[in-house]
Amino acid sequence: MGDYRRIADRIAEDIAGGRLKPGQRLPPQRVFARRRGIAPSTAGRVYGELVRRGLVVGEVGRGTFVRAAPDGPAGRALVEAGETGGSGGSGGIGGPVNLELNYPSAPGQPELLAPVLAPLLRPDVLAEALLPAAATGTAQAREAAAGLLATPGWRPGPERLLFTGNARQAIAAVLASLVRPGGRVGVEQLTYPLVKEIAARLGITLVPLAGDAAGLLPEAVAAAHRTAPLSALYVQPTLHNPTSLTTSGPRLAELARVLRDLDLPVVEDRIWSFLHEPGVPLAAHAPSLTHVVDGLSKRVAPGLTVGFLVVPPHRVGAVAHAVRSGGWGAGRFALEAAVRWAAEGTVARLVAAKRADAERRQRILAEELAGFAVRSDPHAYFAWWELPAPWRADTFTAAAAAHGIAVTPGPAFAVAPGHTPDAVRLGLASAPEPDLRRALRTLAHVAARRAGDRSGP
Repeated sequence: MGDYRRIADRIAEDIAGGRLKPGQRLPPQRVFARRRGIAPSTAGRVYGELVRRGLVVGEVGRGTFVRAAPDGPAGRALVEAGETGGSGGSGGIGGPVNLELNYPSAPGQPELLAPVLAPLLRPDVLAEALLPAAATGTAQAREAAAGLLATPGWRPGPERLLFTGNARQAIAAVLASLVRPGGRVGVEQLTYPLVKEIAARLGITLVPLAGDAAGLLPEAVAAAHRTAPLSALYVQPTLHNPTSLTTSGPRLAELARVLRDLDLPVVEDRIWSFLHEPGVPLAAHAPSLTHVVDGLSKRVAPGLTVGFLVVPPHRVGAVAHAVRSGGWGAGRFALEAAVRWAAEGTVARLVAAKRADAERRQRILAEELAGFAVRSDPHAYFAWWELPAPWRADTFTAAAAAHGIAVTPGPAFAVAPGHTPDAVRLGLASAPEPDLRRALRTLAHVAARRAGDRSGP
């Protein structure tokens, strides 16, 4: 039924028109349902639709709060009216800055990519490039991907390579092949938000597992498995999103030992690993259990991408079937482009440029948020900001939106409903560097002012 969408449209209009302000709390769903004369289930769908559109943020035990879109009329009106200013004269930053998006782009990237694509536009080459692609791709694609993913001490066999449209589809395909509806998958307590969406669509229960400064705790995996068997584990050992933590070598080896003892399959997400110093992946420690997920969206560009899967030899058929049945296969044109970019050294040049870019942006972060509790890595394109009291993730996100800055609230990454960290993730990749610096400076001023420090920039 579309009735709930029409109700959501009216709420969205109130937010856009400024009748509902950033940070304002919506009534509890049962109260909303009674006032509107609708079923509680319909009210739940309305609130869910508003969350999906990015207009509100909900936290268990706290409520649902307006989170005005930074590029919407409400956000612009606040800036134009001067309502975003505070002591110290920070005010608006001259235009919306989205620190939720995190798509790195190296200087001169189009000029690097275009020459390699040109030969694909020849009619004879294009005719073949537009044919359907199998999940196993082509022999050239498998060799190119194996070389691209190799690290010192580990190189995947080309026969273990499969391809999807992007890394998200790769995660979905692996989980669909490993876990039946109702099954349990262990994950870090904070995890990639789209894994939560994938799990919900597949009918999978995510089990949050504790970690420490060295990474996921192997004993937490074993304890959860004893409570009720896990079907698989999903982890991000390198530049974990959102915390930027990279699991230590000894911890990886210990985790692999526990996985082997439990005979527990694992999905190793390495989408950000290209930014980090090459290390031995979990797949090298437990090759018969590990399914590696990677892709080109961060290395190259999000608009023309390929997802990579490295799977244990005995699981190639099952995962390929999941790719086909889910409609998650890669496009042949994208595969052909990826092969050429890899062979010509374009991907390697982009990786080098993006590593340098990430390091520059981390220096900006360190300068502008000095003195705050920010967890990050010098090589990462994101940071985890543990907010000073009395800020909560929801109210700070709304305050940032009122200044034309979009950030991702910490609860978006939390798996357990009661675990709502008062933190935000800052994506550093997409905004131009001057805009990034101004946005971080503004956020620092907002955080310090509310926390009682009026000496902001």
